[in-house]
Amino acid sequence: MIKVYCYSRCSTCKKALKWLDDNGIRYEAIDIKTDHPDESTLRMYYEKSGLPLKRFFNTSGMQYRELGLAKKLPDMSEDEQLALLASDGMLVKRPLVVGDGFILTGFKEEEWADKLK
Repeated sequence: MIKVYCYSRCSTCKKALKWLDDNGIRYEAIDIKTDHPDESTLRMYYEKSGLPLKRFFNTSGMQYRELGLAKKLPDMSEDEQLALLASDGMLVKRPLVVGDGFILTGFKEEEWADKLK
């Protein structure tokens, strides 16, 4: 069964969970705000995903903007970025899907259909 880190008040997460339900895909929903992945878990997801680390950041989130991360991230090391992501679940792009052999960040229906159907 896949894990889906999401936030209950996020419209994209609601849409993604509805898509999973409509397609009969079983999942475990995890509240990213209260039960976000720690640094070692995020590192594992990042390495497994093959995605750029920036794809794990919620670039449209309030914390991202308030911390001025668009300007700061390029000068931060990978370790610093992972520690920052682990410090606050609201910095993590959501939904974050962890499946057997893949990681998805955000909800892109075509990408999800390719990996989950």
